[in-house]
Amino acid sequence: MPSRTFHASSALESLAIPGRFGREGGEAGVTIEERTGLGLATVAARKGEAEALKQAVASAYGVELPDRSRAVHGPSMSFIGYGPGQWLAVSETFASETLACELGERLRGLASISDQSGGRTVLRLSGPRARAVLAKGLPIDLHPRAFEPGSAATSTISLMGVQIWQVDDAPSYDLAIFRSVSASFWHWLTASAAEFGYQVAKGGSRPQ
Repeated sequence: MPSRTFHASSALESLAIPGRFGREGGEAGVTIEERTGLGLATVAARKGEAEALKQAVASAYGVELPDRSRAVHGPSMSFIGYGPGQWLAVSETFASETLACELGERLRGLASISDQSGGRTVLRLSGPRARAVLAKGLPIDLHPRAFEPGSAATSTISLMGVQIWQVDDAPSYDLAIFRSVSASFWHWLTASAAEFGYQVAKGGSRPQ
């Protein structure tokens, strides 16, 4: 019997069609892009190993794990704090389940690792009206005085859980949501962005 090769597919494959939508005329206020091909994994410090874990991560990946809701970026991966002793690791270098394997080897005995590559969808929202779109459903203050590049939060949008971190001053934001609600989230996002005009970019991985 011939062997079969299975390839992961996006939960938004039939929805995230590249093109211009919503309000016509003028520059699009928002650009939406799915960040595909990423490795995602949760990292939770084991009891009594928090300091040893931080040292191991600094040595292996060149970043200092944040003690609060914050995103830090290294050469091969990023870590987004979302709770005491808990982080979401995001990587282009170690795609899909290879990230969890890499972390499991390097952080053995110091942290519990759980692969999230097939369970989350990551979207990048950018452009001059990105903040206004998110403000329609996100119950946190995104004003630059309160939320800046590197800031991160775990919250809800339209009753759907989301992890969000700001990438740059454009502003650009990355949002990680559960795959099971990706379609519902997409409908909320595009409906909220329509008044500003939005561009759906071709998906792909890109620097954090």
